[in-house]
Order: sequence, then structure tokens, then C-alpha cells
Amino acid sequence: MGKESAIKPLEPGFEQVFAQHPWAQMGAKLAQIGEAQVKKALSRAGQGSPADFMALVSPAAEPYLEEMAHLAQALTRKRFGKTVQMYLPLYLSNECHNSCLYCGFSKDNPVPRIRLDQKAVEQEIAVLKGMGVCQVLLVTGDFSAKRAVEYLGQALDWITPHFAQVSMEVQPLSQAEYQVLIKKGLHGVMVYQETYGPQYAKFHPHGSKADFFWRLGTADRLGRAGVHKIGLGALLGLDDWRLDSFYTALLVSHLEKHYWQSKLSISFPRLRPAKGGFQPEHPVSDRHLVQLILAYRIFNENLELSLSTRESPDFRDQVIPLGITSISAGSKTEPGGYANPNTQLEQFEIHDARSPQAMEKALAQKGLETLWKDWDPHFGKPQ
Repeated sequence: MGKESAIKPLEPGFEQVFAQHPWAQMGAKLAQIGEAQVKKALSRAGQGSPADFMALVSPAAEPYLEEMAHLAQALTRKRFGKTVQMYLPLYLSNECHNSCLYCGFSKDNPVPRIRLDQKAVEQEIAVLKGMGVCQVLLVTGDFSAKRAVEYLGQALDWITPHFAQVSMEVQPLSQAEYQVLIKKGLHGVMVYQETYGPQYAKFHPHGSKADFFWRLGTADRLGRAGVHKIGLGALLGLDDWRLDSFYTALLVSHLEKHYWQSKLSISFPRLRPAKGGFQPEHPVSDRHLVQLILAYRIFNENLELSLSTRESPDFRDQVIPLGITSISAGSKTEPGGYANPNTQLEQFEIHDARSPQAMEKALAQKGLETLWKDWDPHFGKPQ
């Protein structure tokens, strides 16, 4: 967070909430949490506060992981049954003007840049439809905002007729721009702050992503625009995972209070190898990632919890039954990757390469049912 961003006038929304919870003070508060606070948080399972969430991710909660696992699984079955949604990412472009140190799409990495045209998108659609996919997540790097909105609108025109749900993970846009895309059938938007900590500027030195507060306000703009689903999360490994996740939980509470019409989803992107060779300074262990997933479910029983192919097959098989309700499978992280694979263009390496059908079989062995779609585009379609 640069000097200019730090003195920017506060706007109504989460930015004000964030300002009331300084990073250093929250770190000190986290370090003081004891057994009594953990037990109190467990007693409020499913309807906790951000303070309860902080207790559940604290070191003091680690001896309670087995109890947390049973509790999280019970809450998940009560709210979601035994279903797990399946989606696939559809990468449209690796063009980007940002210099994020950890990302394979960084403009500083000497890789070919492409943006799929209609023919290439249709080739991707054909492969995905052949796999039985009904939900897709469109992904791009950050490029010129004006060109981005025009291109994303065209992409929605090409893609929405073929899938039940189309969401996006793209650069932050304005409220008006989101409203344009929602009218074209946009279902949800995933936007990750990456880190809420003081090292944000270090990891994002150049490009539009260097504006911490513009990104911080994205969820408010999405809520005001009326998007059906807002996806949140922190990039695990950039800074203290406990604190970064606390701020995400704080944002969840803010959004539920002000934009209750929008469904909320949490993802757990743990840093994976990518072009540039970035090494995380705060790696997150499997045990701690499990603690985090359990904490979110106990904090809020209504959250969609999503676990991607960044994680290993064994880890996903063990963790999904405990609280995960949305997964990807057979993912490609490069534009055109389904019809014309090219690992040189990958944003990052995936870890679980199983196909959607293989993943469906693995879920069935755990007593879980794959939900290919939970919404039909003819219901609630914008006029």
C-alpha cells in the first residue's frame, strides 16, 4: 500500500471496516487468543462472528481439529446435503499489464501473449461440453479496462448459451461495468485481495493491481451491482494466512449485512509453482489449510467453500468430505488449453489432473454426489 493509497479518502463500504482493524493490532489480538475463546467459537457453530473465526484459526484451536472436523462435516451435511458442485475454468487470455511477483501471467515473464477469438473460444466450448461441463469460470489477466469490458461482453455472448452458469475471475471493474455484464448473463465474480497486509505493494509493484483500495472495494461494487455470487479469498502463502483469512471473514460479515441477496463463496488458493520461480515467504502446511477450511464452515454454515486443482488428489479426497461444496477438475490454466494445450502459457501448475469423470467417481466413493448444475439459465434470466 503506497503513500498515495494510504491517504486516499475513505469511501462507504468495507474500506471503512478495514480501517478500523489495523493489521498489527489484529496480529496482537490473535496471539492472545486462548482455549476459552476457542470453546466459545465452537459453541456458536454455523453463526459465528469474525472474532469467533479468529479464534478458530488461532494456534490455540489446533488441539481441537478433530472436534472441528466432525462439527464442520455435520454443518455441511445439514446445509448442503451430500452434493458437491463441479465447474471448470476457461482461460480466455494471458495478456496482463501487472507485475505480480508470484504469477505466471506477469508482464515481466517472457511468454507469448494471446487472447482467444470467437473461433478459439468455440473450440474450447466444444471440448468442455464433451466433458459434460455445465458451469465455467472465465479467467483473464488484467489489460486495458475499456478493451476488457468490450471483450468480456463478447465472450459472454459466445459462451452463455452453452452453459448453465458462467462466472468470471478477471480484473476489478466498476459497478456500471459489472451491471452491463450481468445483463449479458454473468452469474458470479471471483475477486481475491491476495493479501490484506502491509506487504501488498511489494508483491504488486506495477499495473492497475498496485491500487490496493480499488481492489479492496470490488466486493462492494459487485454487491451494489446485484451479482448473484461473489467469490472471495486470500492467496495463501503471501503473508500470515491467519490474518489474511480473518480479513476475508470480516468482509464476509460486511457483505452479508449489506448485500444479503448475493451468495458468497470462499476459495483457498495456495501458491503453486509458476513462471518466474516465486517462493512463498509464508508457506501454508496441509494441517493449517485443513484448519482454515474447517474454521470457515464453523464460522458460517451458508458459505460455498471451493477447492481447486491446485491441491493434490490425496489431499482433496480427504478434505472435500469435511466441508467443501464446490470443486474444479481436469483444469487447464492456459488460454486455449482444452483444445490446444500449451504449458508454456500456464498461469500456474495444477496438482490434481484427474478428469471430471474421474473426480465424480472419487466423490461417489466418499458417498458424495456431483452436482453439475444447480441453476437453469432460463430461471431469472435478465430481460
